[in-house]
Amino acid sequence: MSQFMDLIRLPNFGLGAAKGQFADISHTHRFGAVPAMSQNTTGTVWDVNDTVYPWAAWATADTLTIPAVNASDNGKTLIINGLDANYDILSETIAVSSSSTVTTTGEFKRVHSAYMHDGSAVNVAAILIQKGGTTIAKISAGKGQTLMAVYTIPAGYTGYILKGTCTCQSGADATGEMFVRLFGEESFNVGHTFEVSGTGGEYTYDFAVPVKIPEKSDIDVRATVRSNNARVTAAFDILLDYD
Repeated sequence: MSQFMDLIRLPNFGLGAAKGQFADISHTHRFGAVPAMSQNTTGTVWDVNDTVYPWAAWATADTLTIPAVNASDNGKTLIINGLDANYDILSETIAVSSSSTVTTTGEFKRVHSAYMHDGSAVNVAAILIQKGGTTIAKISAGKGQTLMAVYTIPAGYTGYILKGTCTCQSGADATGEMFVRLFGEESFNVGHTFEVSGTGGEYTYDFAVPVKIPEKSDIDVRATVRSNNARVTAAFDILLDYD
């Protein structure tokens, strides 16, 4: 830990981490957006409106399914990034179909992101990724990438949250909360809370002391919109230290 703290004080540490210059230290930038959260509604900042992320769907690891897509997206490939049954990093490339549901080979315990991969145009229509019939990731039409402000620390790593940011559509405001569920616990607890207003601009918080998150713990940024329906975005930066 002392060596880690010494490293992050180095000039240009962030650039060095991005270049992979420090053994066992990596970085992840998580970002999400909810298209239109309803007034007086609480939900996770992800691609599905008015919905808290369905963590209960991850009780066990399993294959994922992608229902038949729009004909214009037939045959396109995407990459799904997440964790396997042991919370180790798992990634899979899969081609979607407009005529049938396709199923992953790997069994996922978490999904962090999914994005279009084949170099063609981004997805014309929404693409759903499901587990047991529950949508656990969505690539909205024309985005080519999931927008999910959720993350689980992989096995063998300790996460350190460096910075968080949030925006709210002009004319609306919201309360934001970063929930954390430590591995082995049943419930999420608030780890950071903030207010954001579209007229007030971006909310940004630099953690003077990085917040330590143990392996296999879950992070979920949620927003409660108080006035007007609103697009809300959230992002956070985590350093991952391989133990």
